[in-house]
Amino acid sequence: MAAVVDDRAVCCGHHRVCESCEVRDLAVCRVLSPEELRRFAALARHVTLESGATLFHEGDPATHVYSLTRGYLRLCKLLADGRRQITGFLVPGDFIGLAFADTYVYSAEALGPTRLCAFARTAFQDWLARTPHLEHELLGRARGELAAAQEQMLLLGRKSARERVASFLLAFARRLGREPGETVPLPMTRTDIADYLGLTIETVSRTLSGLRREGLIELVGKNGYRIRHAAALEAVAAL
Repeated sequence: MAAVVDDRAVCCGHHRVCESCEVRDLAVCRVLSPEELRRFAALARHVTLESGATLFHEGDPATHVYSLTRGYLRLCKLLADGRRQITGFLVPGDFIGLAFADTYVYSAEALGPTRLCAFARTAFQDWLARTPHLEHELLGRARGELAAAQEQMLLLGRKSARERVASFLLAFARRLGREPGETVPLPMTRTDIADYLGLTIETVSRTLSGLRREGLIELVGKNGYRIRHAAALEAVAAL
């Protein structure tokens, strides 16, 4: 399934669309003044994706960068033997694409209905050169992504299955700004979580059930959870 691009979504509404954006305080544009935001909005197009649609494929020309405003994305790479490895999940407010060279180094797929602001890469880079505080914001995010990559290496290389699942639940709740007791959505499948953590789906399901029985988490339907005892869950995660 292809992305749907609405060319009128931003340029006809100008900055009013950005000012009313529900993730404005989380997105990179939060550092822009009203006048800068007006000019920034003129660069953007809205992209909407249906569940399961691909924003871009690994190896595609990296022509655009994106700010995720609604929904979630799954990032994945294909290994030489044809297996898929999920490398991460993006949440509203995340920015994607600037670190790439000529091509995208992984694929990005929608986990449910998703909406993004898309910027032509060359135009965005030209605008970035004239807006140092936006460049500083992106640099800070890049440092955060590097720290997350290092944590993922630790997660896969040193932690047990139980520690991996607990770490994932804590980290995802933090990324969404959810406090203990608040419902955290789980837009990805158990298979996605297993792939990301380097586990089997049976191990993920068994570990989640165990954490629930111990009262550390509460599973909310098929697509959510609540952290009941954060300190105990952090102890399990060996944080």
